[in-house]
Amino acid sequence: MKNIDLKTPIWQLTVEEFLEVSKKINAEKKYEYGLKGLAKIFGCSLSKASEIKSSGVLKDAIIQNGQIIIIDIEKALQLFGKDAGKLS
Repeated sequence: MKNIDLKTPIWQLTVEEFLEVSKKINAEKKYEYGLKGLAKIFGCSLSKASEIKSSGVLKDAIIQNGQIIIIDIEKALQLFGKDAGKLS
């Protein structure tokens, strides 16, 4: 793919160029931060988000250093889907 000027309007891209740009955007990891971010991912309260985090179900999706929490959204959703029964 040729280098596309970032100021190029989308309507001037070929389908091939548009799909290539879309793939690059979708390939980037998406993250949320803190318990508020975890609550946002699952649409729950902060106390429920804290409970989910403490359960250990999402340990492979969470990076924590002190009070800083970073959550890999895609990985968290995958892990939660696999282990949702363990939270009951």
